[in-house]
Amino acid sequence: MNNQPRRDAGNPPIVPLGGRRGPGGGGPMAARMSVEKPKKTRATIGRLLRYIGRSKLILILLLIIMLAVTAADLLGPFFQAKAIDTFKFENGQIRVEMDALVSCLIIMAGIFVCSATLSLFQGILSAKLSQLTVRGMRSDLFKKISRLPIGYTDSHRHGDIMSRMTNDVENVSNAISQSITTLFSCILTLVGAFSMMLYLSWEMTLIAMVSIPLSIGISSMLGKLMRKYFVRRQKLLGQLNGQVEESVTSYKTVIAFGKEEEAVAKFAAVSCELRSCAVKAKVWGSIMGPIMNFVGNLQYVLIAATGAGMVLSGIGHVTVGSIQAMLQYSKKFTHPINQIANQYASILTALAGAERIFEIMDSADEIDEGKEHLAFEAVRGDVSFEKIDFGYVPGEQVLRGLDLSVHPGQKIAIVGATGSGKTTVVNLLTRFYELDGGRITIDGVDITRIPKAELRHMIAIVLQDTVLFSDTIRNNIKYGHMQASDEKMVAAARAARADRFIERLPDGYDTVLSEAGANLSQGQRQLLAIARAVLADPKILILDEATSNVDTRTEMHIQEAMVALMKNRTSLIIAHRLSTIRDADVIVVIKDGRVAESGNHDTLLSMGGEYAKLYQNQFAGLST
Repeated sequence: MNNQPRRDAGNPPIVPLGGRRGPGGGGPMAARMSVEKPKKTRATIGRLLRYIGRSKLILILLLIIMLAVTAADLLGPFFQAKAIDTFKFENGQIRVEMDALVSCLIIMAGIFVCSATLSLFQGILSAKLSQLTVRGMRSDLFKKISRLPIGYTDSHRHGDIMSRMTNDVENVSNAISQSITTLFSCILTLVGAFSMMLYLSWEMTLIAMVSIPLSIGISSMLGKLMRKYFVRRQKLLGQLNGQVEESVTSYKTVIAFGKEEEAVAKFAAVSCELRSCAVKAKVWGSIMGPIMNFVGNLQYVLIAATGAGMVLSGIGHVTVGSIQAMLQYSKKFTHPINQIANQYASILTALAGAERIFEIMDSADEIDEGKEHLAFEAVRGDVSFEKIDFGYVPGEQVLRGLDLSVHPGQKIAIVGATGSGKTTVVNLLTRFYELDGGRITIDGVDITRIPKAELRHMIAIVLQDTVLFSDTIRNNIKYGHMQASDEKMVAAARAARADRFIERLPDGYDTVLSEAGANLSQGQRQLLAIARAVLADPKILILDEATSNVDTRTEMHIQEAMVALMKNRTSLIIAHRLSTIRDADVIVVIKDGRVAESGNHDTLLSMGGEYAKLYQNQFAGLST
């Protein structure tokens, strides 16, 4: 398609992802998101692991290196103990076994060099693993967003969707590169340190284990308190992004109505709530480390006192070197617990973000069951709407039993009051939304049997709110037909009367447009949209209030361009300015979701019905 559908009064309000419908929709009056806890933590972890598992070779190498680094770190204290024990106190004199001491020192130097080198490679592989993983997640998420129904993006806040693509994916990346590798390393260190402690002295190991239940109890209690704050923080961050996105896109409207202070106040309210929640999350995330350090120091004191007592009492085979090694191993045993506690906040944030990402991925794709292929050249453009029922929200019908026929090459104008369902007719023809009842056919074929890509290739839309991209004018015109030659592209611009202003630009067709084509006038943007539709060479043309935002002189140029565009094509025109559709073959008036009357301009005026009222009100300058 050439443009996305414009929202009208019949469309559903924007609601937060996974939340309830807010009373004010998705605009500045949108309701706050409700607090939700992660619902599928195990499933989320499983899916993350599957993404990580896509880089099997890197993962295996990383695990091997982590195992080697852990082994090197665990061997260090053992050889330090051996080195200390080379100093013997005999007969009131200190004797040193020099050969053994030198051997221990050489081995220790080799261990430390290997550990440092392997740690460097571990960091590199961790970074690669995290980036490959999140690249896969980003790719899958973006592909999923491109397959979502139009109704989904219409009914969910765009800023929140963007937050999941950026902030949440980044949190997952940080967790993989730091937290998850730290977690694996900690587990290996815990097992290795415990084994070495048992080897050196089971008595001192038993004393060291006294602090374990205390550590587990504290971490469990604090974890429950932390969890809700980190989940809430991510939701508030998504809501804040949504407000920023809305404020930027609707900036002129906010200024025009003098709502700057109100917009700032609403932003400040969410920002203050985010600040409060983030502070609480940070406090609870930071407090666990110091508490666990205290528990570790308590363990350190207990081991030192027990070991000293055993040496003085001659119990077991404890030496000064083994006490020193036990103290280091006890630190290595508690340090991973502290690290896990410190990383818990990051892991929680990543899990909350991953769950939000997977929530989008688990949403239903746009339905496309079409299997009947129509040859594009053979399409005549005979369109029929048969007893159409549709509502954006269940129980609130926009169209009720609507019947409408458009013959090949015919120019049909659809008019009616705001919210009557004019744009909805277009949304259903292009299958942006699915019918509740009835059917729509093109050349007698139900559109649900036609693949959506082929269906939309037959149709071109020129909207009131033109969609242009931050690219060259050339590529914007070619957007509907990228394979077209430059000659055809220039011919399309000439047919749309756009060549005049394009050639006056410094770079001509290579002029790069700013965001949404803001460096062009509304009329110029509209002419580019018409040129795009001309180049696409559709069988069915839809003009959705394409001239309502421009002045009379520009409207005349656009009307000239559209006459050429509509020639020999089935055309549906939606218009508020009734003067622009006086020459339509048939004018259809929609009221209360049904066709109220139809005919040409003169016939409808003579009937004195709904069309006559609309025309008289508009001619008198009254709002319709």
